[in-house]
Amino acid sequence: MSRSRYKWEVVGMLWLVCCFNYADRQSIFSVFPKLQAEFGLDAVQLGLIGSAFMWLYAFGSPLAGFVGDHLPRKKLILGGCLFWSGVTALTGLCAKFWQFVAVRASVGLGEAFYFPSSVSLISDYHGRRTRSRALGLHQSSVYAGTILGGWLGAWFAERHGWRMGFYFFGGVGAVLALILFRYLREPVRGAGEGAAATPVSATQAEPAAPELIGAVQAPAPGAAEALRIVLSKPTAWLLMIVFLGANFVAAIFLTWTPFFLVDKFGFKLTAAGLSGTLFIHAASAVSAPLGGWLADRWARRLAGGRMLVQAVGLLAGAAFVGLVGLTANVRTLLLAMALFGFCKGLYDSNIWASLYDVIEPRARGTAAGIMNTIGWGGGALGPVAVGLVTKYGRHARAIDNMSEAIASGAIIYLLGGLLLLGIAFGRARRDLLPEHPLG
Repeated sequence: MSRSRYKWEVVGMLWLVCCFNYADRQSIFSVFPKLQAEFGLDAVQLGLIGSAFMWLYAFGSPLAGFVGDHLPRKKLILGGCLFWSGVTALTGLCAKFWQFVAVRASVGLGEAFYFPSSVSLISDYHGRRTRSRALGLHQSSVYAGTILGGWLGAWFAERHGWRMGFYFFGGVGAVLALILFRYLREPVRGAGEGAAATPVSATQAEPAAPELIGAVQAPAPGAAEALRIVLSKPTAWLLMIVFLGANFVAAIFLTWTPFFLVDKFGFKLTAAGLSGTLFIHAASAVSAPLGGWLADRWARRLAGGRMLVQAVGLLAGAAFVGLVGLTANVRTLLLAMALFGFCKGLYDSNIWASLYDVIEPRARGTAAGIMNTIGWGGGALGPVAVGLVTKYGRHARAIDNMSEAIASGAIIYLLGGLLLLGIAFGRARRDLLPEHPLG
């Protein structure tokens, strides 16, 4: 099997895993109205259920990233999928607030091992010329999974009870992981860059593919060295700050959009679960591969080309974030959600490719773990913040407070876009890794 074919098959396999990763995350938000009605949970408690996942996801990410630099990533990805799928199924057994918090936190801890290992693995199959396209295509699974979880979670809730959706997603995810253990193969670290230092040992990676036999890789760094590699690149830390802001806004939309549509616009639960994810994330699924293609082209001409694509996404998206929160017209709302999603996809498509332009292959898992900690740890404050504003805000009606809180995300998007412009035309050139002819 040729490398050119198998490297895209790897993207396809991980696309499926990531799709269920996000379906498991999203499904609970579609049933918030059901949980509120059955258990009497208020907006702050619902916000805490949403944030519990993100905080444990953030807490576990540095360890997950460091482990991903030392152990076979295939086993971490698929073993993690088995774990979080099992815990997702357990959500259907919950009956108390603390139980929902506990299972969501456990799902977050399990899923923390996915992204540092998966994007690192993809980057070892795809060098600089195809990396943004590969990661952009992989990113589209995030949106597909979000739509699937939002729609099916609500569909099951209305027809078979809210618990059934969690049994479904947990069971299918576990079966998928078991199947892919046979087909997914571990590549040599640094193969996408053509990096060479030390022959790979049998304990570091299983044979990846015929085209990688004989490839070599640098040894995995210790914790102190990995941290030094990341800390030495100011561009990486600036990208992480922007990621925090973008995730703050994204977490708000993931958590509260279905509830927002039911309460403000009178949507039925299944329609809210579908519309709350479809308009945003289908548009993102279209723009993410486009953003990857565009970034691969711009990166050949400008050191910060990938970051420039991200900046365009945030700056243009700011207006639509504000419009989603402030409009009272359903058609305007749905159009604004779609345009926000399109802009979001441009930013998302290059989250990891931009970071990996400045971080050497042997520390990429650690870098991704730290980035997830900062981005999701801070981003997890978004759902709680909206819950607090909704309950204690200045308006008499809770939904008016929620609308205002959602619209304020436009300010965060605007500031993030301006910072990315500064990085793209400033610091990026000094921190960029030298291009290797095999990359």
